[in-house]
Amino acid sequence: MKIRDTELKILKKDTGELVCDALLNVTSQKDEKQLRQALARAFKSAQKAQAKSVAFAVLRREGKRLPRKSGREGLSFKAMAKIMAQEIWKSLRSPNPFAKIIICLDQDKAFKVFETEIYSYLNHLWNDLSWGPYVTVDAIIELKEGIVLIERSNPPYGWALPGGFVDYGESLEQAVVREAWEETHMKLVHLRQFHTYSDPQRDPRFHTIGTVFIAKGKGQPRSGDDAKAAKIVRSEELLKLDYAFDHKTVIKDYLRTRSPKSLPVR
Repeated sequence: MKIRDTELKILKKDTGELVCDALLNVTSQKDEKQLRQALARAFKSAQKAQAKSVAFAVLRREGKRLPRKSGREGLSFKAMAKIMAQEIWKSLRSPNPFAKIIICLDQDKAFKVFETEIYSYLNHLWNDLSWGPYVTVDAIIELKEGIVLIERSNPPYGWALPGGFVDYGESLEQAVVREAWEETHMKLVHLRQFHTYSDPQRDPRFHTIGTVFIAKGKGQPRSGDDAKAAKIVRSEELLKLDYAFDHKTVIKDYLRTRSPKSLPVR
């Protein structure tokens, strides 16, 4: 199986015949946390050493599970396979991924379970989940004069709330603060979640799930990143603009939460 530039092999053979740059015996890992930590350390060490290939040996007696400190049975082959698939997937995000990842097993039962579970798990992640839905954030930035909108310089065109995609490793809060700064050069304070929107048709490009935040803004809006313009719009003018995505719906929902003095939603 090949994902991106990495070839994954699951072998039933004597590890003494194996030629690779790094080898980890996972037999001694007693529980999920320990196994994840061991795999993460192995990947990190191998990448630091600029290894082109890495192998993991799973050597256990037929049907035997490793004991846990709690006295319960240890990880099953199926559980170990899923954990290894998840850690392999994370390793693929490296700027210099391995050319080859090998998993060696010394008996039939383990080989069949690992082959089925790991290939199917990674295939699902690569061919199904990697297509989305994607996670986005948007900010309703409140100022005394109104809220801040940007005019998009890229399709889909129109006016929009400042926002964008959540990067890997970011929280929603970190992402919306970053995107607001990149598109308006404004800092957000008193940040709070407003609502999450998940209609598959909300974004004409692909399926996105967007969480909208409300915050007070510090500074004067100035366009940046993919924003052609940024401006403050008064409540009574908000519904007169042409919006990208479902942002007109978002703003209508926002106006419904405002005081009775605000413009009624039409």
